[in-house]
Amino acid sequence: MCKLRQEKVERIANDIPPAEIEGDESGDVLVVGWGGTYGAIKTAVMNKRREGKSVSHLHLRYLNPMQKNVGEILERFKHILVPELNLGQLEKVLRFRYLKPTISFNKIQGQPFKASELEKKIDEVLAMN
Repeated sequence: MCKLRQEKVERIANDIPPAEIEGDESGDVLVVGWGGTYGAIKTAVMNKRREGKSVSHLHLRYLNPMQKNVGEILERFKHILVPELNLGQLEKVLRFRYLKPTISFNKIQGQPFKASELEKKIDEVLAMN
């Protein structure tokens, strides 16, 4: 019965729209978020792109199942940065599911991310090249 339920959930992915990237389709850094991190990530990525940096944004709207194209999107980027307002559960799921190295950036202070915090972290990740 558990396997049957799992298959039903996985088939839902056939009916949800593919994930969309904001920015270039491939590059140095992909910032992956979900939920309430959207505004700060979008602003930070836009600011870095204005500086000419190779940074894109993927905001997940479905977590179980994830859109079918998430894995292929992750493969097109050198670094995957996952800012979360928790202990990094999404980052662990992405790493486990897609076997792609990810960089966790967690904030558990009861405050949302500021775009400036994310911009600083993006610069740190870009410096890893």
